[in-house]
Amino acid sequence: MQERMYVGVDYHRKYSYLTVMDENGKILKEGKVDSKKEAVSEFLAKANCNGNSEAVLEASRNWCVMHDWLEEMVEEVHLAHPLKVKVIAEAKIKTDKIDARALAHLLRTDLLPEAYVAKSETRQIRSLLRQRMFLIRLRTMIKNRIFGLLDRYPDLSEARPTDEVFGKAGIEYLRQIPVKEVDRKMLDEDLKLLEELNNHIDQSEEWIEGFSCEDERVRLLKTIPGIGKFFSVLIAYEIDDIKRFAHEKKFFSYMGLIPSTYSSGGRTFHGRLTKQGNKYLRWAFVEAVWPAIRKDQELRNYYEAIKKQKGANRAKIATARRLATIVYRVLSQQRPYRIGSKLP
Repeated sequence: MQERMYVGVDYHRKYSYLTVMDENGKILKEGKVDSKKEAVSEFLAKANCNGNSEAVLEASRNWCVMHDWLEEMVEEVHLAHPLKVKVIAEAKIKTDKIDARALAHLLRTDLLPEAYVAKSETRQIRSLLRQRMFLIRLRTMIKNRIFGLLDRYPDLSEARPTDEVFGKAGIEYLRQIPVKEVDRKMLDEDLKLLEELNNHIDQSEEWIEGFSCEDERVRLLKTIPGIGKFFSVLIAYEIDDIKRFAHEKKFFSYMGLIPSTYSSGGRTFHGRLTKQGNKYLRWAFVEAVWPAIRKDQELRNYYEAIKKQKGANRAKIATARRLATIVYRVLSQQRPYRIGSKLP
């Protein structure tokens, strides 16, 4: 039987450093290769590790490129959690060679802190959802630019349409208002960009609607106040499998929805959110607070009680965690949410 081999990969955009190690920690082959599929395959073939072998790389930027290549070349591929690896394998002298060796050693000794790897299809859907979020952020930036421009003309404020500023009547108003020549040029360009972004965002609605109908997780999430059509799809695919979180606190930690903690001399202090983890989920839950407290009286009471004691910002974050608890239980127990339900 062929001896088990372990491959540590320090991946970069232009090149990568690979270390091949046997079960006893002996380095069989290592070196720098171009970050191309053919070059990596050739290196592993020369090391005779295409059979009984495992590979590991850190969850760095665009890690999925190398991960997908390795899946075709070795028996099993692992993704290392970058922060936890740093704690375990911190070195005063840091090079690509040392990083690759450290990863191979951690894998060989079964000490590797692994990050979760979603299926390729799920990762592709996430990319499309995140693209839509990017477009929405751009649209918000353009709207804010237009508001800033209008603030230069306080006399026009009374003439603005009473309905949505960026609705049909609002856009028509913006195209006709008398402003300086330079401002008119900027306003027209911003309106053109806004129209283009609206078209791209509207085109994604049909695609998202398809997932809303086909995915049971999405159907369950849509029963939660504040979690509408887009957020339900986003949350479902960013979480992927709720069972990977042993309990709610693990879920909060994954999103960075927990306060930073400092302990010294027997005293403990809680600071701002750690903001480490899945920023897309964190954003979704915080944004969902306002529509949620408008629809669910229990959530509104919860928000108002904390707001009275600790202020609006803390109340908003606490309510976001409350929503996250609801999501965790709905998905874990596979049951819809009933408005007015009380959580302990």
